[in-house]
Amino acid sequence: MKGWRGSLGALAVLTALATAQPAEAGYLEDAGWGSLTVLSNVVYMPAKLCYATLGGLTGGLAFALTAGDLQTAETVWVTTMGGTYVVTPGMLQGQEPIAFSGTPAGTSTTADTRSVEERPLGGS
Repeated sequence: MKGWRGSLGALAVLTALATAQPAEAGYLEDAGWGSLTVLSNVVYMPAKLCYATLGGLTGGLAFALTAGDLQTAETVWVTTMGGTYVVTPGMLQGQEPIAFSGTPAGTSTTADTRSVEERPLGGS
């Protein structure tokens, strides 16, 4: 009986070894991207937080100096306080964009080069 259990155990070990799949060696790459992400965020996050804080204060000042024009203040706030606050591995690999500043709604990528006299009163 003792030999029968030993043979069965040896057969189980051999079966497990024969059917085992080799592990992917991607953990080193993942560890590298993770480490690079942490190091990037050590610099990026404080810079972004300072930019957003100064933008918040500047937007408040713009609101006060324009006698309560919320659109002007909101443009400053969205531009400075919007965007990405944390860098991810996908961003470093180029799969996702990094947006340091936000984009106000209703803006286009082309600049309005008309003079002040040529622009309609609505601003666009």
